[in-house]
Amino acid sequence: MTDTALDLGAPVVVAAQFRGPPTSGNGGYVGGLLAGRLGSPVVTAVLRAPVGIDTPLRILAEGGGVRLASPAGDLIAEARPGDPADLPTPPAPPSLQAAILAGERYVGLTHNRHPVCFTCSPDLDVGYGLRMFVGQVEGEPAGVMAGPWTPHANFAGADGLTPIEVVWAALDCPGSFAWLERGWPGGLLGTMTCEVRRRPRTGEACIVTAWPIEASGRKSVAGTALFSADGELMARSRQIWISHAGAVSRAQQG
Repeated sequence: MTDTALDLGAPVVVAAQFRGPPTSGNGGYVGGLLAGRLGSPVVTAVLRAPVGIDTPLRILAEGGGVRLASPAGDLIAEARPGDPADLPTPPAPPSLQAAILAGERYVGLTHNRHPVCFTCSPDLDVGYGLRMFVGQVEGEPAGVMAGPWTPHANFAGADGLTPIEVVWAALDCPGSFAWLERGWPGGLLGTMTCEVRRRPRTGEACIVTAWPIEASGRKSVAGTALFSADGELMARSRQIWISHAGAVSRAQQG
């Protein structure tokens, strides 16, 4: 952190509700918090360290971007305006009914890998977690996933729209499940570039999709997208996931 960094005011606290792993913030949610401070249509967020929950954290402006830091100034995450050319073109979405059927195949309904995750845990109540469930789309290549999502009123801003950090969170975990469907191990979100074209209204039926892009070593790249029920592209992302080396080795052997 340089001396030119400008503190953007009161500390921000990521509440335990917005966890991904049990003791740290959901990566998409945190990236969205930073994206909201930039006001750019496309933002790239990079997670550098676990995001402490229920802990006052500093947001600082520096070099055209923003940084999230611990009270001692240690770098946790950073975000900067992104390049639209870095974003993938999403495959055409399935119908809402097909997305509902795909969501019923969500692996977390029978094997919950993330019991406290704000985005994808089926154990969290409606209106507390997003309950974002994606499953394999019938007739599509392995890893092409979809699921339904209707933003809850508990997450709405004063304008009745879903806040940008919640949109980012909704697009987070589906990318990981796209690779899990292909037999690749899970991992932690490292980088997410996201474009939010339109934030959904409370109660608006939406479709979330995900698909694998490429993988090498411990790194896997996925795309995710948010569509309206009639197929309007509302948001899209490109994600880089980092897996433990041992888990990658076992997946490759299998």
